[in-house]
Amino acid sequence: MKVQFKDSPKGKIVILPRAEYDRLKAIEQEAIEDAACARLIDQAKKDVADGALLLPLAIVQRLADGENPIRVLRQFRGMTQAELATADCVQITQNYLSDLETGKRKGPIALHRKLARALDVPLDLLDTVAVTEQEVAPESPARRKATVVDIKRQRSKR
Repeated sequence: MKVQFKDSPKGKIVILPRAEYDRLKAIEQEAIEDAACARLIDQAKKDVADGALLLPLAIVQRLADGENPIRVLRQFRGMTQAELATADCVQITQNYLSDLETGKRKGPIALHRKLARALDVPLDLLDTVAVTEQEVAPESPARRKATVVDIKRQRSKR
């Protein structure tokens, strides 16, 4: 490796081959990632010591595989749909909960907060399946039917 040292008005500088520069940058990036990983591990150890939720690998894998988090976490807690739906802080029907778990319906974030509280898990684990209040309140079936009739009537006039 051919390294050159030169004096400049701001002090000594080093000139080195591009390949060596790239190698050193890669080592630096790896060191930065290692330090970040060490910080995450330290934080996780503190969280666990403070009583943070620990999930078994099988549960984490089910969540990572895209299974409905409400169902996975309800089963993890050993609860039936009826027990979760009628929990003091939730109070919804078992059918509504079933629809949430199958993806037929989406619940508002406020409901997901209640479910997270009842399941004793962070909201972060459930908010990926939550929607806004406006999105959760579809038009009534009668109004939808009237809208369809209006659209058909407008098309027939053309």
